[in-house]
Amino acid sequence: MPRITRVYTRTGDDGTTALGSGDRVAKDDPRIEAYGTVDELSSAIGLALAQGLEPELERVLKRIQNELLHLGADLCVPESDKQRLPVPRIEEHHVLAMEETLDALTGQLAPLENFLLPGGSAGAAHLHLARTICRRAERRLVSLAADAEVSPAAQRYLNRLSDALFVMARFENQAKDVAEPLWDSRL
Repeated sequence: MPRITRVYTRTGDDGTTALGSGDRVAKDDPRIEAYGTVDELSSAIGLALAQGLEPELERVLKRIQNELLHLGADLCVPESDKQRLPVPRIEEHHVLAMEETLDALTGQLAPLENFLLPGGSAGAAHLHLARTICRRAERRLVSLAADAEVSPAAQRYLNRLSDALFVMARFENQAKDVAEPLWDSRL
């Protein structure tokens, strides 16, 4: 576990930051954009948790926040340096666990018969926000993968997570007995 004795280093004052490998890159490098958006996603999930979600969701989301730190570690070290610098990674078992979560929660919901608008209860609205940030993180990861090797499990994980966050928002609205806002295509 790293020990952080001082938050600021002054080394980023020139617009660069260090990867986990020690290499310095611009703060808007695609790799930084990818794991920075994953960090933003974790913060959005923290905001949803602060709303007081259903206990089943709280348990799952706390696990997911830890997995997002794995993903950040995975992304901050280029694949070519992973042999020399092993870090926590998102692996296929994380994707499978996310699918199990999706299936379990979906099985407790009525079938979806219309497109939904983000909203409902405060917790569900925050989960919808997290979902959209997750989709952006996924897009950033796809952009990174166009220029650098990226774990395929990481891409699948974010794709499943965005679906899971959608289902969690529905689950939270149902648990709080709040109607899901429906899209009206006639407006």
